[in-house]
Amino acid sequence: MKRVLTALVVLAVTVVGAPSASAYPAPGRVTGDIGVHDPSFVKRTDGSYLVAHTGNGIALKTSVDRTAFRNAGAAFPNGTPWANTYTDNSRHLWAPDLSYHNGQYWMYYSASTFGSNRSAIFLATSSSGNSGTWTNRGLVVESRTSDNFNAIDPDLVVDDQGRWWLSFGSFWSGIKMIALNPSTGLRSDSTVRSVAGRNGGAIEAPNIVKRGSYYYLFVSFDRCCQGAASTYRVMVGRSTSVTGPYVDRAGRALTSGGGTEILAGQGSVHGPGHQDVLADRDGDVLVYHYYADNGASLLGVNLLRLDSAGWPYLY
Repeated sequence: MKRVLTALVVLAVTVVGAPSASAYPAPGRVTGDIGVHDPSFVKRTDGSYLVAHTGNGIALKTSVDRTAFRNAGAAFPNGTPWANTYTDNSRHLWAPDLSYHNGQYWMYYSASTFGSNRSAIFLATSSSGNSGTWTNRGLVVESRTSDNFNAIDPDLVVDDQGRWWLSFGSFWSGIKMIALNPSTGLRSDSTVRSVAGRNGGAIEAPNIVKRGSYYYLFVSFDRCCQGAASTYRVMVGRSTSVTGPYVDRAGRALTSGGGTEILAGQGSVHGPGHQDVLADRDGDVLVYHYYADNGASLLGVNLLRLDSAGWPYLY
């Protein structure tokens, strides 16, 4: 009953405008190894879950029930020398995006250093998703200091026509999108499209999903990576076309700073963001990281639903 009432409260307030932070549900119960940053989930063929997140060689976790999680090593336990140009020889890789297509697990991931847009997104594939089984498939897109975008935080979406698109971006001029070749997963043309931005303000971590008539673009606004002082929050817009234009509930374009808030910090939950939507047996699930009072970055999981006007809310 408590869960139902919470959902009704959130639904009621979202109909008339963005809810206050106190209206958001707490993260759902998770146990075990839940220290994550920038998590992405995929449902495995055996019904279990694979989680990839920022860490040395891309950190992996697994779960059989989406509640208890355990460490599963790293995707690249022997390092990624092909990424060293972008990481200043560090093994620390960021913000992976997991999916499963054509009998393989696909993972896009970022190589950069903090605050720099000398960055790159690479692709790897694996038949199992297990540590040490990932094969580098090459550079997908890079950004240089002379560019007005930052090639990190990748997210793959396949549209209704079967076309593959990669959204990405952080700060600078905002969230970008490129077309991919579905056969290789690599870039298919030279066009860089803009799908969201805040005139240089803090926006990153795109995630696009299709539900009903709309593509929903989830992004994170404001500041990550400052422990309990982080101000990350999750925003959303929607479009009938995968390439946009995306608008928020009030009709504001996401390319002009628009976005409808669906999750923000409250109480001991600080800076929730870098979200990923997973379609599961009990409906859509929003996974994200947040910071505890002691600054630890932890896994957040909530169910996600659309209200009567077709806008997402958590419960």
